[in-house]
Amino acid sequence: MINKAKSQAAVFKSYGGEMYKVGDIVVHKRDICKISGIAKNYRPGEDYYILSPIDDNSLVIHTPILDGRGLIRSIITKEEAERLIKEIPNIATIEFNDDRSLEVKYNALVNSGKNQDLIQIIKTTYLRREEKEIKGKKVNEKDKNYFRLAEKMFYSELSVALNKTYDETKEYIVSKVTGLSK
Repeated sequence: MINKAKSQAAVFKSYGGEMYKVGDIVVHKRDICKISGIAKNYRPGEDYYILSPIDDNSLVIHTPILDGRGLIRSIITKEEAERLIKEIPNIATIEFNDDRSLEVKYNALVNSGKNQDLIQIIKTTYLRREEKEIKGKKVNEKDKNYFRLAEKMFYSELSVALNKTYDETKEYIVSKVTGLSK
C-alpha cells in the first residue's frame, strides 16, 4: 500500500502538480473550492478530487488528481497576496485597438489563472467606465460583466489568503492601493 502511494506521488510530481488533501482550499478554474473528498477509481484507474465551491454548496466538481491540464492550483499565500497588492499600481492596463479585440483579451486574461491578469481587467474596465461616465456615455455591458467576474475571482482568492471576508478584502485592498498611489 505504501509503495502504491509513493508511486502515485511520483507520477503526480512528474506532471508538475501538487498533492492536496481533504480540507485544502484550492482554485479550480474560476472557483475557490474546498477538497471535500477523494474518489478512488472514479474513472477506471484514475482517482479524482471531489471539490465543493465555497460560494455554492449545491455544486460538486470532480477533477482528476493527475491534473495534466492545470485546472487546479493552490491559493496564494498571505505574503504573496500582500506583495501582489503592493504591485497593483504598477500593473498596466490592457492595450487594445477596438472593442472586439478587447473582449478577446478579456477572455484570455480571465482564463489565464493569473491574478495579475485579473488586475489588468479590473483596472481597464474601471478606467473605461470612468471615462464613459465623464463623457456622459453608457458603460459597455461586456465591460461590466468582465469587471464583476474579475473582481469576484480576485477578491475571492485573496479573501482566503488574507483570512478576511470578501467585503473586508475589497475594502482592505482599495485602502492599501489608494495609500500606495498617493
